[in-house]
Amino acid sequence: MRYGKEHKQATRQRIVETAGRRLKRDGIDGSGVATLMKDAGLTNGAFYAHFESKEDLVATAVTDQLNGQREWLATFAPGREGVDQIVRAYLSPEHRDNPEDGCPSAALLDEIGRCAEPTRQAYTGSVVALIDDIAARLAPHDPASARTATLSVYALMIGTLQLSRALADRQLADEVLEQGIRNAFTVLDATSPG
Repeated sequence: MRYGKEHKQATRQRIVETAGRRLKRDGIDGSGVATLMKDAGLTNGAFYAHFESKEDLVATAVTDQLNGQREWLATFAPGREGVDQIVRAYLSPEHRDNPEDGCPSAALLDEIGRCAEPTRQAYTGSVVALIDDIAARLAPHDPASARTATLSVYALMIGTLQLSRALADRQLADEVLEQGIRNAFTVLDATSPG
C-alpha cells in the first residue's frame, strides 16, 4: 500500500517529535534507531524512508526541539519583563525535573559537541535564531548589540540546569537554581541599555 505525501510527512514529524523527547531523556548515544522508531510506533525498516542516518534524525530532531523552544519563548511577555519570566521558568524545579519536555541544549549539549559537522551546524543555526529572539527583547532597536550577553546568559542557564540535574542533594540543587536566576539577572542588569 502506498501512502500519500501528507502521510509520509506526518509520519516523519511523529518520528522527529518522539525522537526529540527520547534523545533529551536518554541522550543521543543512549537512543538507538530501534528504540526511536518503536517510540514512534514504527519498525526499523521504515527509518530509511525518512532519514539518511541516525545523524540526520538527530540534526532534524534537535532543530525541531529548538524551534519548539522558540515558540515557547514567544509565549512570554515582551521586553525585559518577558526575559525575566523566561529565566525563572527555565531555571525552575519543574524544568529541571522533566528533561524530556525541556531544553535540548541542557539535555544534549555535551553530545552535540561530539556530533558530525552537519548536526553541529544545524544546532548552531537554531541556537543563534533562539538567541536573536531573546536579544530582540533586550535591545529591540539593535538586537545584535545584545547577542553576546544573551549567549552568555543562555550558557549560564544551561550549565546551572545541568548542575542542578546532576546533584543528588535536592535542597542544594534548588539553591543552585535560585543562585542561577540571581546570576542571570546580574549579567542582564549589567548589559541592559540605560
